[in-house]
Amino acid sequence: MNAQQILQAVENGELDGQFTRLYTADGLSYAKERCKTVIARFIERFGDSEQLHLFSSPGRVEIAGNHTDHNHGCVLAGAVNMDILAIACPTDEPVIRVKSAGHKQDDIDLTDLSPQQEESTHSASLIRGIASDFNRKGRKIGGFTAYTISDVPKGSGLSSSAAFEVLIGSILNHFYNDGQVSPEEVAITAQFAENVYFGKPSGLMDQMACSVGNIVQIDFKNPSAPDIRPLSLSPESAGYRLVVVSAGHGHADLTDEYAAIPSEMKAVAALFGQPVLRGIGYEQLMARAAEIRQQCGDRALLRAMHFVGENERVLLAAKAVVDQDFGGFLHQLNASGDSSLLCLQNISASSEPASQGIALALAAAKQLLKGLGACRVHGGGFGGTMLAMVPDEMLDAFTMRMEQLFSPGCCHCLSFRPGAAKIV
Repeated sequence: MNAQQILQAVENGELDGQFTRLYTADGLSYAKERCKTVIARFIERFGDSEQLHLFSSPGRVEIAGNHTDHNHGCVLAGAVNMDILAIACPTDEPVIRVKSAGHKQDDIDLTDLSPQQEESTHSASLIRGIASDFNRKGRKIGGFTAYTISDVPKGSGLSSSAAFEVLIGSILNHFYNDGQVSPEEVAITAQFAENVYFGKPSGLMDQMACSVGNIVQIDFKNPSAPDIRPLSLSPESAGYRLVVVSAGHGHADLTDEYAAIPSEMKAVAALFGQPVLRGIGYEQLMARAAEIRQQCGDRALLRAMHFVGENERVLLAAKAVVDQDFGGFLHQLNASGDSSLLCLQNISASSEPASQGIALALAAAKQLLKGLGACRVHGGGFGGTMLAMVPDEMLDAFTMRMEQLFSPGCCHCLSFRPGAAKIV
């Protein structure tokens, strides 16, 4: 299809079903306007084509499993209806050209797929890394041009980087591999690109949630081959809304705070002769509590207690989803948040005691919700964001309270959606 044909399909409502599936009916008009915007910008940059296609790749939220993956634990995460929207077309030239709104254009020559030092920590490295992994696994690759726009806020904890990685993998999958590469394999390729080419030693949760869609339970007992269990959840059907609240600064200056969590957990594991905490039970920790406190410190023991309990909470939350027990699901979310606060202690940074954004958000949310819904720290912690499940009838009051504390627009009201998709 060319640009005019896609625009006509949008105007005639031919894509309404796809847009509603990805963005919900409430976001239909917004989705159409974004579609028109990205097409206009593509034409302005690259000209029209008879082989244009629309792609969407979502951001993600962490639901449960706070700081467990690095010790081979379990997580529950979900793709949401904030996304990167792209229009792209295949080309005969072995070059991938991607222009993202607000960023310089990336031009990746596919005749050289080796890591480029000057690209490290930049989006170009992710594109080259994804193409390289496709190639080394015997998949087909080829050139394309793409223009992208995004409403996944950077630094919001919704993983805009994973959404971009999965987007590039999905475009290569559909243009050159007939869509035969599974969402799980696209996610693994995305992680490879981030680890090896971008230079960030991330886990697999973000990419897997973005690629598989709705919500997914991931067991990292075997990190090289994690067990993936797709699930489905609609808070709206239970009368709730998923809200992510931006309540603090980003992660850039808190490397030591983050690094201390896996380090302390693994120090406790080492006392048991193990590299990670997976497989060590609560009673085992208690039986050697005095030794752990002496050798590793009280906080390390508390963080180990969090890990053991959080693994169980992920399994119980997943079971509640399968059983359609939304009350039980909310209970596990609250328990996860309480454990992060009391045991994991990743609500605020010890280096910045005056900055207590997440603690403030949690305290205000609990006072307002009065035992209804759920709230917990979202993602890495030490600032950043809070995740909440808010009853429909309390959403306006909740939003007003959070905006009183932080800023207008700090609340992102989200829905779970399928993973990466070729819209047309």
